[in-house]
Amino acid sequence: MLRQFELIEKVRSYDPTADEGLLNRAYVYAMRMHGAQKRASGDPYFAHPIEVAGILTEYRLDAATIVTALLHDVIEDTPVTRAEIDRLFGPEIGELVEGVTKLSKLELSSEHLRQAENLRKFILAISKDVRVLMVKLADRLHNMRTLQHIKQPAKRERIARETLDIYAPLARSIGMHRMTTELEELAFEHLNPVAHSAICRRLETLRHDQGGAVAMASGEIASRLDNAGIPARVFGREKHPYSIWRKLQRKSIGFSQLSDIYAFRVIVDSEEDCYRALGVIHRAWPSVPERFKDFISTPKRNNYRSLHTTVVGPKGMRIEMQIRTEAMDRVAEEGVAAHWRYKNHEEEYGFDLEHQKEAGGRDPLVNLRHLVQVLEHGGDAEELVEHAKLEMYLDQVFVFTPKGQLVSLPSGAMPLDFAYAVHTDIGDTTVGVKINGELKPLRTVLSNGDVVEVIRGGKPGVPPDWKSLTVTGRARSAIRRHIRLTEREEFSKLGRATVQQTFESVGKTVKDVSLRPALDRFAVTSEDDLFEAVGRGRISPPQVLDAIFPGLKVSEREVAAARRRIEGGKQARLYVRGGGLTPGVSIHFGECCSPVPGDRIVGILESDGRGLTVHTIDCERLAEFEDREELWRDLQWTPEAERNAIAPARLTATIRNAPGVLGQVCTVIGQAGGNIMNLRMHHRQSDFFDVDIDVDVNDAKHLTHIAAALRANPSVETVDRTKA
Repeated sequence: MLRQFELIEKVRSYDPTADEGLLNRAYVYAMRMHGAQKRASGDPYFAHPIEVAGILTEYRLDAATIVTALLHDVIEDTPVTRAEIDRLFGPEIGELVEGVTKLSKLELSSEHLRQAENLRKFILAISKDVRVLMVKLADRLHNMRTLQHIKQPAKRERIARETLDIYAPLARSIGMHRMTTELEELAFEHLNPVAHSAICRRLETLRHDQGGAVAMASGEIASRLDNAGIPARVFGREKHPYSIWRKLQRKSIGFSQLSDIYAFRVIVDSEEDCYRALGVIHRAWPSVPERFKDFISTPKRNNYRSLHTTVVGPKGMRIEMQIRTEAMDRVAEEGVAAHWRYKNHEEEYGFDLEHQKEAGGRDPLVNLRHLVQVLEHGGDAEELVEHAKLEMYLDQVFVFTPKGQLVSLPSGAMPLDFAYAVHTDIGDTTVGVKINGELKPLRTVLSNGDVVEVIRGGKPGVPPDWKSLTVTGRARSAIRRHIRLTEREEFSKLGRATVQQTFESVGKTVKDVSLRPALDRFAVTSEDDLFEAVGRGRISPPQVLDAIFPGLKVSEREVAAARRRIEGGKQARLYVRGGGLTPGVSIHFGECCSPVPGDRIVGILESDGRGLTVHTIDCERLAEFEDREELWRDLQWTPEAERNAIAPARLTATIRNAPGVLGQVCTVIGQAGGNIMNLRMHHRQSDFFDVDIDVDVNDAKHLTHIAAALRANPSVETVDRTKA
């Protein structure tokens, strides 16, 4: 724990004008207010806010932020009030402390809703002053560093999941890469210790085998630049385990096929030197096609600026490089915190937005403003979590309006995302789109450099299937606002069906009982409201059962048995919805691609009268219908499919031929929550064999998680999702 004089010395080392008396008062006040309180580790509680303040001194933040860190828990955990903070430390610090204070006293019906409501209020607070977010992130970082002291596994898992889903993306959205990385690594280690350990072991082996080659490559790059008269610092860095895990999830390759475990950073003096260094490197070694990105001329939304390239370097080593200046490097690591500096060394210390703009960057808070716009579209707290995560996670694509205005969108964005990014009214009245002068379907994925022209109609009209044609939280929240009322009847039907199914699993029926106890418990006025809440996932069917029959619990086995297996026929409308699903049209799922919830899907109206076939958007069979636009139907999964269904999928793995490896594979799949339905080995040779694994999964994300877990195993060479 930092002692009082050590903390003050840290602050004064970068801000000689800091109010030493204010820092002293806050340090002593925090210790006195927290008194004899203890943390789960047994340490005095006041050690926590002091360590949080210490983390923030590493980012050279102002005295008000450091004082806020020292006091951030006193309102929640002690009798101190906001008024007292205002009186003792001033209204600025009082507002910051109140913004950071945890909202644990909210009485909400579920843990997920508590998290969602906290996120809503938290985003509103940080939109007023980003220092609230910086203190909160430091608070979460110290809690994650000491998470092992919490005894309850479920609580550790909840905190780690919340860190990975909410706090790490928030840190990334304002460019704080160093903090993002540590939050992700700590959460990953708690959430998936088996995969984390496997990747660390493989990195250790790789470090032993390739450490010399990395040093050699760094020296060769530095020598080439020096000979060209470009002073530079060059160093290699190893990717972190969670970064590797995400790549194993995204790409159908094994660990041994990853070519960018090591990356090299080249730090030069000026922006001009960045491009000169790029020229030297590309003349020295062949570049890998389609692996160059210029984030200097077009910075990322979090203000990240750098040149990225990949070359085949010394001794055939594939080298990923980032070329940037010292200033760019600091922004890349510290994000918004890098813009806290002296405006005048003798006068003022604070957030220097003007300096940042002069340096050629963008507003570093633009991502937070996008999240506030998502809030303004209304909707419930759970929708907010979904849309906010979309805003925080996705990468970029750059497109243009017909007048040449640059619009930055997430990678994978479609024309409706563009329309809503320009203005909500434009999105609401979109009827078509021209891309590079040609009429294109609204499901077209935009590419860098596209010129997008929106064709508008007279009246706002938002079909229900539009949500599947967007990826941004802003567009989806606006669409949800329009279709919320029209969905009520559908959600009510879905909720009634799932409640009836749960009741039947214990020998009861809904029609034979009064639902009044459930209406009273969940504070809803009618049965339709109750079933709608169940259909939307706000209330679970077992909760309804418990309200009607207290003490009559549904076992995990019964809940699992009650889950619907996705298949065509009469029940298919429980799983998909969208345009063209008129009554009487039969629906079945394409065996060619085996869609699972979470896949982007479309429907093809079969000309032979077989009805509508559901395909994944990347199904090879869709090429047959490329010129038959009238047969296409835009579809999306229903909440019933996303929350209460399982679907069959197939993985094909290439595995080393050794004793016990098949058992390892089955264990990994079981630990990842998959249910193996069938195994078939083929192409068996002395060193490797292939195996087809049919597994029941919850959704596409679950399937990707299983595949990544397999790729992390040393005995597994490759894993691919098989589409017949």
